[in-house]
Amino acid sequence: MCPDAPVPTRSSSETDPATDDGRTVLGAADISRALRRIAHEILEANKGSDGLVLLGIPSRGVPLARRLAAIITEFEGSEIPVGSLDITMYRDDLRRQPTRAPMPTQIPDSGVDGRTVVLVDDVLYSGRTVRAALDALADHGRPAAVRLAVLVDRGHRELPIRADHVGKNLPTAQTEKVRVRLADFDEADSVTITGGAR
Repeated sequence: MCPDAPVPTRSSSETDPATDDGRTVLGAADISRALRRIAHEILEANKGSDGLVLLGIPSRGVPLARRLAAIITEFEGSEIPVGSLDITMYRDDLRRQPTRAPMPTQIPDSGVDGRTVVLVDDVLYSGRTVRAALDALADHGRPAAVRLAVLVDRGHRELPIRADHVGKNLPTAQTEKVRVRLADFDEADSVTITGGAR
């Protein structure tokens, strides 16, 4: 779900025609607005911040989870436990293709038992990363509920998985790539589409 490499960005929230660098569909301001809306939705669904835990799926899901936690703290005035959940060894394609080295899993001291865990990722695609995340989460406890927040849902699901909170639904062709850049890694925020028919 998150295999895409960074590409150059454009400032503001403009949507440009296709170029060699791809078509920008979200700029920094758009991403900021989307995250604030998702944070509001999370609080509304949970009826407040009590019992919430946010876990980002590496790599770009982790800074997105931290941003959401900061926004919720701004709204509610209390800190939200936030961590990371690596899914590398739970993937169902380990035998077929090389994978990245495992990244740290950091579960907040409060744990996940009996809490509402919001998994956070950048792009929802086939659903296989989320399936792996659910398996990984089960090894760390038994939440009261698990929800999914993604910046972009690009469709083409292969498993019966859907996001509870979506920044942008983005119809794509399977030949296209959705590339998320975040200032935490890439010095700027943007979402671009590359590939497909020209």
